[in-house]
Amino acid sequence: MGIITSENILLIGSLLLIVGVVIGKMSYRFGLPLLLVFLLVGIAFGVDGVGIQFEDMHTAQFIGMIALCIILFSGGMGTKISAVRPVLMHGLVLSTVGVLLTAAVTGLFIWWLSGMSWTNIHFSLIASLLLAATMSSTDSASVFGILGSHKVRLSNNLRPMLELESGSNDPMAYMLTILLIEAMTNIGDITTGEIVLQLILQFGVGIAGGYITGRLAVWLVNAYLRLGGRKADSGGDSQQTSAMLSILILGMVFLTFALTTDLAGNGYLAVYILGIVLGNAKLPCRRGILKFMDGMTWLAQIVVFLMLGLLVNPHEMLDVAAVSLLIGIFMIILGRPLSVMLCLLPFRRLPLRAKSFVSWVGLRGAVPIIFATYPVVAGVDGASQIFNIVFFVTLVSLLVQGTTVLTAARKLGLTEGAQDDDDFGVELSDNLPTSLQTITLGDEDIEHSPTLKDMKLPEGTLVMMIRRRGRYIVPNGTRRLQSGDTLLIIREEDA
Repeated sequence: MGIITSENILLIGSLLLIVGVVIGKMSYRFGLPLLLVFLLVGIAFGVDGVGIQFEDMHTAQFIGMIALCIILFSGGMGTKISAVRPVLMHGLVLSTVGVLLTAAVTGLFIWWLSGMSWTNIHFSLIASLLLAATMSSTDSASVFGILGSHKVRLSNNLRPMLELESGSNDPMAYMLTILLIEAMTNIGDITTGEIVLQLILQFGVGIAGGYITGRLAVWLVNAYLRLGGRKADSGGDSQQTSAMLSILILGMVFLTFALTTDLAGNGYLAVYILGIVLGNAKLPCRRGILKFMDGMTWLAQIVVFLMLGLLVNPHEMLDVAAVSLLIGIFMIILGRPLSVMLCLLPFRRLPLRAKSFVSWVGLRGAVPIIFATYPVVAGVDGASQIFNIVFFVTLVSLLVQGTTVLTAARKLGLTEGAQDDDDFGVELSDNLPTSLQTITLGDEDIEHSPTLKDMKLPEGTLVMMIRRRGRYIVPNGTRRLQSGDTLLIIREEDA
């Protein structure tokens, strides 16, 4: 009986997930990024741990590609145009020029290290830039995972700025990685004009493909509802509708990536744009769709980190540990801060402490490690060293920056207290001419309106629920209010 069977694969996979989730919950009190825990669990079960051997870079790249599509799409769906509009230019400059500067500065540093006699790396200038390019994108998902778990709210519109940057900088890093791989594998065959043309196609086709498929997806959602006739109009089976629409949208994600890539565009940029279009459109069963995609995103990230942990051989990383540590420290202390400060220099209204925080939270995550598999698959010289260095630098970034996110935000005075759940988990149909909002009462509110009947609410509004220290209270007119109470209010849009 063979050791590698379907049952054994399921057994090992399930054990990895269960152990990772349990340990991840325990790590919460230490402020460790959850994804770092899964990465360490994968390493523990790998060649130098339990002994599970996984060396298929092609499979790892394919799984990483699928996961990255889901992650980027989910990031796009969470990007509200109204929220990012004030910081649109900030985020776009960071995700484009910032990536280029980070790759250039770090690449030159790696090239300088390669010339030192005491180092064990010997990269050319292009190889050094390639190594830097794979690490040039950030993973703010870990940051928001920590901030979200502690209900921390950031000032100066930092959250939408970082969300926009992290969601849109992966395509730029991908393009740099692919172009530099082509430059290394086709020396003398690629011209400056071809590079410019590829960049135009990658950006142009990527943006157009994402927007067109996004509008198509909105039309398909509405068409799906119309197919059910009167039953669909009256609501039908909402749970089934939500599930089917979620699957439909997931199919559109992969269709968008595949079509855009076939047309020489950037598929990752396209799925991010697709997410933005859908996230800012009127969708039925929005909450159900968002919950489905959130679950898929977490699963994608967890599977990728477990897989990457299995893929690496820790004893091989020891050979480049010293150099990797130097590169990681350089990126944290100089590379990332320098690129951020230069990019945000024109935005003088943004305080220095906010710029400093953006500089500090440039965490590396799964994406750099996924991109590091591309040189291995392409057969680039020194690709195994590139992969091990990227992996080590990612660990350093998650350990150093990931564990100090909350401390940095508080020390810089950028926290604004707890973040509330705006709608108490209540979902209204898009067909209803109503909206939900919350009001948190202070001492001055209680002084003038000690009960609900004393509150002067606008015409067409109604208090649906009261949240008090984690408890939910059904309101009535004589209910006495307390400072800190959060009221869920339903309001007619025309009122």
